[in-house]
Amino acid sequence: MSQPLIDVLDLDAQLQQSSPRKILKYALEQFDNIAISFSGAEDVVLIDMACSIRKDIQVFSLDTGRLHPETYRFIDKVRRHYGIEIDVISPDGEAVRELVRKKGLFSFYEDNHGECCGIRKIAPLRKKLLELDAWITGQRKDQSPGTRTGIPVIQNDTAFARAGETLIKFNPLANWTSQDVWDYIRGNQVPYNELHDRGYISIGCEPCTKPVGPGQHEREGRWWWEEATKKECGLHGSNIKG
Repeated sequence: MSQPLIDVLDLDAQLQQSSPRKILKYALEQFDNIAISFSGAEDVVLIDMACSIRKDIQVFSLDTGRLHPETYRFIDKVRRHYGIEIDVISPDGEAVRELVRKKGLFSFYEDNHGECCGIRKIAPLRKKLLELDAWITGQRKDQSPGTRTGIPVIQNDTAFARAGETLIKFNPLANWTSQDVWDYIRGNQVPYNELHDRGYISIGCEPCTKPVGPGQHEREGRWWWEEATKKECGLHGSNIKG
C-alpha cells in the first residue's frame, strides 16, 4: 500500500472525540508500514487493541542499555503473551563507548540528560523511523503539563521525517487519563511492568527514574535532579517548542 495523502489538521479535528480503538483502526488500515513504539503501560494497551485489529503489527522498543531488569522481563513477557515479534533496538556501541570514556557512566547527573538520551534513545529512534511511513505512540495529554497538553491524535512528525518526505505520528490515547489506562489494563488482564506495583509510574532508564510520592505528578519521577519543567528526553521532539 502506498503512503496515503492525509490532511492531518482536518483529520485530527475529526478524530479528537473518537475512541483510541477507532483511531488505531484507522491508522492500521491506512498504513502497512507502521509500527507501535513500546516501552510502558500505555503502549501495551495499544498492542492489546492492535492485535484484535490486525495480526501482523510491527512493534519496536528502545533498549538504552540502562533499563531496569524488571523492564527487560516486561518486554519479553509482552512478546510471549501476544505471540509477536518485538524489534529491540540498541544504541550505537561506539557512540556509547566514547561518551562513557570521556564522561563516565553518570554524566547526566552533572550536565543534564540531553546528551545521554541523544545517544541512547534519539539516534536509534531516528534510524528506526527512517524505515517507516508512520508510527504509533502511547502519549497522553495529562502525562506532562509542560509539554503534552496540546498533543493531537494525528500529526505530521517534522522532528523525525526524512528530508522531503512525510512521517505520520498517531497518538490514539491522547485524550485518555492514567485512570483510563489502568482501568483497561485491569479489565483486560493486560501485562504490565512489575515496577508499577512499587510506586513507579513513568518508567525510563534505571539511573534516571524513581518512584513518586503521594500527590506528585508522574513525570516528577523522571530526571528528578533537574529543575527543568520540560520533562522530555527528545523522543517526542515536536512537543517542545523553542
